[in-house]
Amino acid sequence: MNIHVRLYASYREQAGASHVDIIVADGGTVAELITQLVADIPSLLSSFKPHLIAVNDEFANPQYPLNDGDEVALYPPVSGGVDVRVVHEKVDAREMADAVRRDFNGAIVTFEGTTRNETGGESVLHLEYETDERMATKVLIQVLEEAVSRFGVPTMAARHRVGRLEIGDVSLIVAAGAAHRLEAFLATQYAVDRIKHIVPVWKKEFFENGSIWVGAACEPEHHARELAEAPYAGFLAQRDHKHVPGFHSAHQHLQA
Repeated sequence: MNIHVRLYASYREQAGASHVDIIVADGGTVAELITQLVADIPSLLSSFKPHLIAVNDEFANPQYPLNDGDEVALYPPVSGGVDVRVVHEKVDAREMADAVRRDFNGAIVTFEGTTRNETGGESVLHLEYETDERMATKVLIQVLEEAVSRFGVPTMAARHRVGRLEIGDVSLIVAAGAAHRLEAFLATQYAVDRIKHIVPVWKKEFFENGSIWVGAACEPEHHARELAEAPYAGFLAQRDHKHVPGFHSAHQHLQA
């Protein structure tokens, strides 16, 4: 099987390439892929162990089975760190902005997800969010670390509120601090999209005449397509030294 491997930050420097194609036997796993990667690239240490693994834009572990044509991304630990919590109390956007504020960050972007008062023309009375807090925290950390590695932003933070929320309450805040605003905007959008897709938090909407759980399953292939069509897809392509028509001028214009 031919597997396309993407490497970021220190892994890219060690390997001397941002992407390589690796051949593994049919039925191989991520662990076997890594073994072959180290064998094919002598500059990688024999003890090489990725901090974070994604297969076709879904998080994976070394035992994850691979198929021909899969894309595997390997992410090193982040330098600036991420700040993540699942909470029951109200969350504050200013506090989140301060959490990512650094002297070397020229741009800070925050996203607030708020409870709206209607869905499909029907009035919403309030919401309830339920989660496995330990697992949700773990996945939130993984999402932010992935965004930090992909977009080169030094600091990110997220808070996801659970329990009962009234109309106008904030359920999710994601903040990113970066040298320039383009990377901060893109990392924030990417993280929010990923959180909505894969973090185990379930939402229940309450109406005058009943209630309903909101959500839909998302297959890995569907999410991979969503990423390919998303507004930040051109940025990822540019980072991989591919030509994106009209992107160079847009990127230069958006530098802070």
